[in-house]
Amino acid sequence: MLKALEDVSSTKKRLKIEVPAEAVESEIKRGLNEAQKRARIPGFRPGKAPMHLIEKKFGKEIEADVLEKIIPEYYLKAIKEADITPVSRPVVEESFDFKRNEPISMTVSVEVRPRVENLDYENMTVKEVPVEVSDEEVDAVLNRLAEERATYESADDSVNAGDLVTVDYIVENTISKDVVLKVGSGPYPQEFFDGLIGKKKDEEFIIEASFPEDSQTQFAGKRPRFEVKMKDIKRRNLPAIDDEFAKDLGFENMGQLKDRVKENIIASKNRDAERTKQREILDKLIETHSFDVPEGLLNAEINGIIGEVRAAGNDQRTDEEIIEEIKPHAEKSVRAAILLELIGEKEGINVSDEDMKEEILNIARRFYISPEDVIKYYTAKDGSLEGLKQSVFEKKVLNFLLNKAKIEEGE
Repeated sequence: MLKALEDVSSTKKRLKIEVPAEAVESEIKRGLNEAQKRARIPGFRPGKAPMHLIEKKFGKEIEADVLEKIIPEYYLKAIKEADITPVSRPVVEESFDFKRNEPISMTVSVEVRPRVENLDYENMTVKEVPVEVSDEEVDAVLNRLAEERATYESADDSVNAGDLVTVDYIVENTISKDVVLKVGSGPYPQEFFDGLIGKKKDEEFIIEASFPEDSQTQFAGKRPRFEVKMKDIKRRNLPAIDDEFAKDLGFENMGQLKDRVKENIIASKNRDAERTKQREILDKLIETHSFDVPEGLLNAEINGIIGEVRAAGNDQRTDEEIIEEIKPHAEKSVRAAILLELIGEKEGINVSDEDMKEEILNIARRFYISPEDVIKYYTAKDGSLEGLKQSVFEKKVLNFLLNKAKIEEGE
């Protein structure tokens, strides 16, 4: 039971908890009785061994099991009695010696969700985000689809930018054969590619090019001399964007394909518009509610962002430099999560199994993977699906707030 509650800060509490001796002793006796029924001790029939032998053989193990079970139970009772919501694991501040028939007294500290006074999300306004699709946007998608289906065919004329060439070359006494290059792309400087442009098949020539110090090749900081032979030239061939192209994509004609492309663009823009309005609501909530952020939650958010930056593998800044930049964003994210959690609890918003199934299917469709792979990904990333569940919960709360808000005309 809770004996005392101390405010260390607005987001950290110290609890003094006592577990009554009779509660502990009752559990120990129950465990000893169960052990007596199961015990097989030489010289005694099953279930008839004297209790002092049971205590001698199983007592310490049973005591440990009881403590492991009863301490969390009384901690949870104390948390409920104190009317606080922990956001971190409790830290036992003082060790205690367990003795039979004596109460257990312990002191723990824990970070808690801050109390937000006067939580107000009524009469919120948000600007509408008009959605339009231009012919140019549809054409851009069609051109991208055509580029994805482009083929490379042999060319008889000289090399142009963007061509795919196959060359042999000798550089620094090393021979490289059948090297395939896309003219204008890759770790070579433009000076090198300029030496390829205009050359023809079977032509032999010399290229000298300066490689930057940070070039991702063995020639970094050098100006090597390449003895090159052009072996093959291939040029990208884009398919015509016509009815045949549409049929290859599973549509009857170009009109039907354009309609589908337009529908997809509108759907994407609508999702972006919803996110824009949701961000506006979150910004207003954060601006109008001031409270301290639990240090543990903030650090967890910062560490998560740093982990993502390091996983990308191309950021040379120190952790301290990254923290300086991202800390305001991380703090804002934690504030938003706390506000959404409080509003969701107040409004009785929950995440059902059907909500989770729908979200997993949506992710699977979006990334063209199986639902099982979605589950594996989140389980490997977070250790469970709790992270995904929290994301679904926040989406539901944001949708609730958006449906509740007054929509004003926007640009």
